[in-house]
Amino acid sequence: MAMPTDLGIIDTMVGFPKRDKREIYRFLDAQLRDHQSQSEFAFPAQYMFKDVPADVEDNVDVVAVVLDNLDRFGVERAMIGVREEREESVRAMRDHPDRFIGSFAVDPNGGMDTLRAMERMVEVHGVSAFTAFPAGCNPQVPIDDKRFYPVYAKCIELGKPIFVTVGVPGPRVPMACQKVELVDEVCWFFPELTFVMRHGAEPWVDLAVKLMLKWPNLHYSTSAFAPKHYPQAIIDYANTRGADKVLYGGYFPAGLTYDRIFAELPDVPLRDEVWPRFLRENAQRVLGLT
Repeated sequence: MAMPTDLGIIDTMVGFPKRDKREIYRFLDAQLRDHQSQSEFAFPAQYMFKDVPADVEDNVDVVAVVLDNLDRFGVERAMIGVREEREESVRAMRDHPDRFIGSFAVDPNGGMDTLRAMERMVEVHGVSAFTAFPAGCNPQVPIDDKRFYPVYAKCIELGKPIFVTVGVPGPRVPMACQKVELVDEVCWFFPELTFVMRHGAEPWVDLAVKLMLKWPNLHYSTSAFAPKHYPQAIIDYANTRGADKVLYGGYFPAGLTYDRIFAELPDVPLRDEVWPRFLRENAQRVLGLT
């Protein structure tokens, strides 16, 4: 069960370091009510993490910082969020198309504007996936809400997967919109949709596994979890019937350093034949990469 070291890993969640992490999460300000989240934490889920990666100075090339980390730890490609107002993400996709995979975060509250933006991000920036944070929308949008249905339909039309945060959110906002049970009807109504659960699915991991057994196009990403905290049910599933369903996702630099991730990752008890699928092949297939 040794982790391969020359595979060319694909990480399905990487960001860019900032001078002030709080700026990244300003979209949550209207929902945060407790004093720590509003004024003390560097980012809203800070209470869940230790040894959070440090912020950077203004004159640092953040794309170069990320590339250096990818190179040091054998990560061939990384999926990043692309926003036209964030210069570093557009530059990374333009200058390093062989290293970065684009994704675009959608808010279903935008209606037709959101759908037009999805089309533009594929046509102009070549994004390979969409992402959604139901509890982070304002107002929140449950996974199975009617506002999400046009987004799911557009994903199918464009031939792109969607990575959706499920389970209790890290930031101190209500959780009901992210209950894993809500995924069931979406998979039933949209059997062509490739849906990837991200950020843990806790405390409903057993249900997440059951639903992956049920629905062929439902997957799971390990994003936002240090490897030593991967749920046992997910490891067991990956080692058996779910070898093609579980994708590696990190959380650099939001909450985890690559040093910590890759110090712990070799101790994850995956079978030899599962490692290549988990670290690379499943992401290749789901994201439509060559």
